Amino acid sequence: MSDFISKTGCDPLALLAGIAEISGEAARGAWVTQQLQAQGLAPQTDELGNVWAGRGPTLLVAHIDTVLAPGPLQREKERWYGPAVGDNSSGVAVLLALAAELVALGCTVAFSVGEEGLGNLRGARQLVKRLRPQQMIAVDGYLPGVVSSSVGSYRMRVRLLGPGGHAWGDRGAPSPIPALGQALTQMHALERSSNTSLNVGRLWGGEAINAIPQEAGFELDLRALDASELGRMVVQVREILMETARRFNLRIEIDVLGERPAGMTATQAMLEAARQALVEVGLEAQFTSGSTDASAGVEAGIPAITLSVYRGGGAHTPAEWVEPDSLYLGIRALRSFVRRLLRA
Repeated sequence: MSDFISKTGCDPLALLAGIAEISGEAARGAWVTQQLQAQGLAPQTDELGNVWAGRGPTLLVAHIDTVLAPGPLQREKERWYGPAVGDNSSGVAVLLALAAELVALGCTVAFSVGEEGLGNLRGARQLVKRLRPQQMIAVDGYLPGVVSSSVGSYRMRVRLLGPGGHAWGDRGAPSPIPALGQALTQMHALERSSNTSLNVGRLWGGEAINAIPQEAGFELDLRALDASELGRMVVQVREILMETARRFNLRIEIDVLGERPAGMTATQAMLEAARQALVEVGLEAQFTSGSTDASAGVEAGIPAITLSVYRGGGAHTPAEWVEPDSLYLGIRALRSFVRRLLRA
């Protein structure tokens, strides 16, 4: 891939080595801005921390935020290890390496905040609202994946609240712990299709072993491919929670932490361009569903898809890894995909 570096002056592995050890959206965004300026581009930023260059109707976006704080890379010949080295530092490196070329083709290249965790797509949603693209491509994930449909999600924080008291002296007082247990059992027993998920990611409660807890709570993530099925799950879960609070004589507080849309807006031209681009680099596209920045495009009703650009594993763990040379495959695939799409 020395030809690519000599033509563009951008080495994706040098870019990966740079971004993969930087922590925090602000610091990562500032670094991306510097890299874009070094390519002769005029990047812009907004109050959230998004960074972009160009102003064309096709928006390509890679998120700069991470689940775990990046740390020192461990570099081996076949693999590089480190938290966030793949998701999405590798996506950022590939998009950065092609940034000047893509802007010259009339595209907008952007680097978003708030894709992971409770970010609720705030960066991508802002970019779609501000830039009003005609089509959207998220750069994220493992080759040869193509996320063509968006998984909807609904996230909430639930607190069950009682008076508390002494474990012996106030025995019989309402306790949120058994209420929480029964609510979770009922939720997990709900009849639902295999195209849904229900996950309790965090639990808390209690102050001491000899005190009746005043509070117990959890954070819940509901997902579904179909928007109506997701809506039914939300209604069922809320009914269980309200009835549990009533039965145990407890107060309940429910906070919505985030919502993401379900659906598909990827066009046939997008699907075919992705398939052919991956064939060109010797891979067979694996069309999947998922939740990425492209979901902001789905929500806005514009054609949107996600193209993967690296090989790796262990996402969202300290032992995440990538095959460094696979970024060159990703560059070839992304370039081919965009050029095919612009000709369609």
